[in-house]
Formats: sequence, C-alpha cells, structure tokens
Amino acid sequence: MSSSEPPLQAEPGRRVAVTGASGFVGRHLVRELVVQGLQPRILTRRDPVVPEWRDIEIEVVPGELGDAAALRRLVTGADAVIHLAGLIKAASTAQFMAVNRDGTRAVAEAVRQHAPNAHFLHVSSLAAREPQLSGYAASKRAGETVALDLLGATASVLRPPAVYGPGDRETLIFFQLAAQRTAWLPGGPAARTALIHVADLAAALARMATAPASGRVQSTADARPAGYSWREILESAARAGGNTAAKFRNAPRLPLQALAFAGDTARRFGYAKMLTSEKLRELLHPDWAVAPQELARIPGWQPRFDLDRGFHDAVAWYRKAGWLSAA
Repeated sequence: MSSSEPPLQAEPGRRVAVTGASGFVGRHLVRELVVQGLQPRILTRRDPVVPEWRDIEIEVVPGELGDAAALRRLVTGADAVIHLAGLIKAASTAQFMAVNRDGTRAVAEAVRQHAPNAHFLHVSSLAAREPQLSGYAASKRAGETVALDLLGATASVLRPPAVYGPGDRETLIFFQLAAQRTAWLPGGPAARTALIHVADLAAALARMATAPASGRVQSTADARPAGYSWREILESAARAGGNTAAKFRNAPRLPLQALAFAGDTARRFGYAKMLTSEKLRELLHPDWAVAPQELARIPGWQPRFDLDRGFHDAVAWYRKAGWLSAA
C-alpha cells in the first residue's frame, strides 16, 4: 500500500472473483475493477506482490484451479466471475488442455454449484477461432465449449485479439524488431491482425462482468477491428521507438522455421517454448481480423488507445522498466 495516500476503496456488495489475476491482463484488470467501484476477490497460489495493486485493497483466496475448496471460497457470494487463468505456452497439447480446458471446467463447475446466479465471463483468445492451428488454439476452443455447456445463458465468452501494453513480454518482440535498421515483417502483405491495448481490454472486461451474460462467444478489439497489416504494426512500433530510419522487408521463411524447429525440439524434452511450429502457424495465419458480427457491444465502453498512442505507451513503460533501450 502507498504510505502517502489512502488505498482506493471499492463499493461494498459488488464482488467480482478473478482467476489469473497476477498475469499480464489480470494485473490491469484487478485495478480497473476497483476504479469502477467493484470489489475484486482473487485466486492465487502465493501472496501477491504486484506494483499495480500497491494502493488498492483486494480479497485474496489462496489456492489454484485444481483446488475445489479454494474455488468454492472464490466464487461463493460473487456477482461475477472472470476466468482469466490459462497457459499461453506449454510443452505439449496435453498440458494446454489440462489448464485451458480442464481448469475452465473446474471453475465453471464451482460457479454452477456455489454461485449459480453469477455471470461467468470466460476470457478466451481469437486463436480459438482456428483450433486446427495449434494445441493452444484447440485448448482455448475446448475451454469455450466447456464453459457454455456447463453454464449456458449465465456465461459469456470473450475472444480478445493480440493484447499489448505495459508489462507484456510476448509483444515486446514487435518493438525489438522495429528498433533494428531492417525490420523484418513476419507475415505477407494481405495478412491482417487485430490488436487491443491491455487497459482497454481491462475496462471492457470490467464493464462486461456487470452486464447481463450473453450466453455466446464474442470478440473485441481496438477501434480498427478489421486489423492492421504487419507493415502498419512494425511502422507504428518504429515510430514509437523513435527509429525513423527503419527499412521494412518481408522475413524469409527459413530462419523463422529454424527458430520454430528449435522450439519443437525443446518441447520434446519437456520445455515450454513460445515459438514453435504450431505458434508459427498461428503467427502466419492471414486472418486475425474481427468481423462486425463477432464484436461484443459493451455498455459504456469504447477503446481509448489507437495503435500509435498505444505503442507509445508501451514503449515508455518498457524503457522505464529497462526492457527496451532508449533510441
């Protein structure tokens, strides 16, 4: 807690239970819940020390997804449950399924038994739209199916696109690539990728949690759900980093395939790597846009960050944290 200012106080009686609270999105979401007057209650395996929470008060339930008693304590009395916990890298499809499908089942079952009137908001991924691409994508689709099968009309599923912003290690690569003299574009010119800043996603989730459940799968994005080309993404990242001399070239496939093969080899020895052949298939998929009919209509929410403003915000944080060198 801050020693100079009193902690932010949530309104009593509007409790939102959260799994995956200490992850990249969760750290921003928990704070946003308090800002919106909601009381977060989080499930965590260890005592959380999170800079974003130093001046807010939260309820903590010790435990993990496989702990039925902890899940009961987490969801009992909650008005909404936001299920964020999941794996984004694993050594096998079975590991993905154990967390992204079976973990979702455990939380949804706890809600069904102990908080039947709560809105269960399952945070999936746009990758679930293409489950054939990877074990990760298949496990996210399986988690969606479990949530809706168990809870039906009291559940909502949201598929965010690529999420970036302060604290994210996975999209840091955009800015590292864009800082080079030659910035290599991983996808072809026709490919489109939707994006969303983490603060906008956190605000959307907090709004959705207190709205009626949809009983279906929806998506979200920034103000350009039709997405960006890889050139637009890397050019914006270069501008944010002050690299005005960057040249943009299409990346040859062989080096990407070699890196993916190294990730595949590591997986065979039980190590979870982010770049594998499956992840490369996701990366090179040409259509990660969000169609109008997929978009969730979220009461009281509009994205605040366009690409340039969002990337400048991310770069400022990366530099302050020492993750990215100054221009």
